[in-house]
Amino acid sequence: MADHLSKQGRSRVMAAIRSANTKPELLLRKGLRSAGALGYRLHVRSLPGKPDIAYTRWRLAIFVDGVFWHGHPDHFNPATASPYWREKIARNQDRDRRVSAELAGMGWTVIRLWDLDVKRDLDAAVRRVTQELAALGRSVAASPPAGAPSDNGPLQESSMRVEWPVTPGKPPAAPAEL
Repeated sequence: MADHLSKQGRSRVMAAIRSANTKPELLLRKGLRSAGALGYRLHVRSLPGKPDIAYTRWRLAIFVDGVFWHGHPDHFNPATASPYWREKIARNQDRDRRVSAELAGMGWTVIRLWDLDVKRDLDAAVRRVTQELAALGRSVAASPPAGAPSDNGPLQESSMRVEWPVTPGKPPAAPAEL
């Protein structure tokens, strides 16, 4: 089937598709913050596959995979796709398996979530991550639900502070100025 857009039009449409900071990813991060699961890093370039969210201390890598680009069985049918898309999605799936195996070989735990599952049931996605963190030895201090009133007024990104654990025998480091 011929493309109904010009080459420039198709290029513009494809360039607008994000690979990082997608809406489901932002939603998951918001849910993790609400659950008190702070201390993650975003798109760590030194790790295979640049996980969307990485808890480096606990070696937990989280990917939020798009149903189309990663070939969700309910949203991608190879029988009806053109050869280009069959090969493209197959390469993406092969890369996902390779990256997950590489991370596992490095001692990392990998969680892959479908973007539609994050949108459909955010609480379940957050629970899956926090349960895995607990299994890896990280306690998650629950914070008030999003939008709940607090003594400090509304929580703003710039006012967030990460509490680093204190090593016995060492004085705590002074907080860095923002």
